[in-house]
Amino acid sequence: MAQCALTGKKVQFGHNVSHSKRRTNRQFKPNIQKVSLSSEALGCSISLKVCVRALRTVQKRGGLDAFLLGTDDAKLGEEALRLKRRVKKKGQGTRKSA
Repeated sequence: MAQCALTGKKVQFGHNVSHSKRRTNRQFKPNIQKVSLSSEALGCSISLKVCVRALRTVQKRGGLDAFLLGTDDAKLGEEALRLKRRVKKKGQGTRKSA
């Protein structure tokens, strides 16, 4: 199933409604793209399947690290939460040594 790694956005279900009001089932699929985003805190690029809406938000916020740290945990997907924990852990390690 298509699912965004950052936001957890999935396929939604609904109906096509014709002029005669006959309802047929359909799917609303998110626009999922495979992208490679670089993380400054982790020092590497991470390959993710991301919906375009989340990708635009990442670019607006100024990168993957800023997006993860500035977004509530409830709005993030499972993979994004794992990444957020890794970024926080690396950030704390660099602060202690400085």
